[in-house]
Parts: sequence; C-alpha cells; structure tokens
Amino acid sequence: MQERANKQNKVKVKYFLTTVIVLFFIAAGKAEAQVNPPRPISVYASPGQGMNFGAFYLGNNGGTVILYPDGSRSTTGDIVQASLGYSFSPAIFEVEAEPGTVITIMNGPDIQLTGSNGGQLNLHLESSSPPSPYVTTAFPPSRTQFFIGGTLTVGSPPANPAGSYSGTFSITFIQQ
Repeated sequence: MQERANKQNKVKVKYFLTTVIVLFFIAAGKAEAQVNPPRPISVYASPGQGMNFGAFYLGNNGGTVILYPDGSRSTTGDIVQASLGYSFSPAIFEVEAEPGTVITIMNGPDIQLTGSNGGQLNLHLESSSPPSPYVTTAFPPSRTQFFIGGTLTVGSPPANPAGSYSGTFSITFIQQ
C-alpha cells in the first residue's frame, strides 16, 4: 500500500513539474512580443552653427582650407590662415532619437559657393564626429550633436577675389 502511495506521489510530482515547465514556456513565449517600430528621429541645425571657414590669405596659386569636425582647421598650397576676428567652425547638427538607434550620415554632392565679389569656391563635405554610423545613447529630449567638416578648394586670386562666399549643402541622416 505504501508503495502504491509513493508511486502516485511521484506521478503527481512529475505531472506538476511538467505543467510548470509547459506554463513557463508559454509565459516566455508571451514575453517575446514584437517591439514597437522605432520613433522617427528629429534633426535640428544648431542656430548660428553653419560651416564657417573663417579668414585666410590667398597667395598666387591657391590651395585648400580644411575644416575638421573637432573644430580645428589647416591649409594646403599657397593659403595662409588669418584670424582677423572671423571665427571658423564645423557645421553642427543635433539629432533626437531613441537610445540604440543607428544613425548613418550621407553627405550630399560637392557644391559651388558664390562670392560676394564674383568667383566660386568648391566645397566638399568631409567626415563627422561622432563618426558615422553611430548608435545613439541619449534619452530624449536630450540630443546627440554631430559635427561635420569640409574642404574648401580655392583657386588663384583672379578666379577667387576676396569677399564672402556662401552656399547651401545637403546632408542626409539615415535612421536604421
């Protein structure tokens, strides 16, 4: 009789454990619901933070002015950096996105900047800081700042007279 009771108890324990295991897998299956689609990102151009190459002197042969995402600049060829009270800075964009969103930056084509006294300069967009692609970590409403550099190609003085040069460039922020 005792053996029979032990057998029944073992069967009950096995049944109970099997039921618990099955319920666990059913509950785990319910926990794996599909995540909501990501919230679209928002991109803001920082006010007053367009790309600015500052002042420089042009020799006879031209060259390039390189503006780095870290805010520094350098020149090549026959160009001399000058301060003259004009600041230089990379373009700054702010992106608001959910943490874990992968942001890839795609630069637009080279553009021609038009001079206030005639002439044109070629602007080629360079890399960003942080580098692309980037996985966001800030929680909205905080934003991640992206600094975009560029290279300005300057010709001879007759082709590029002194003055202010301006233009518009495009950058695409891709959310993944």
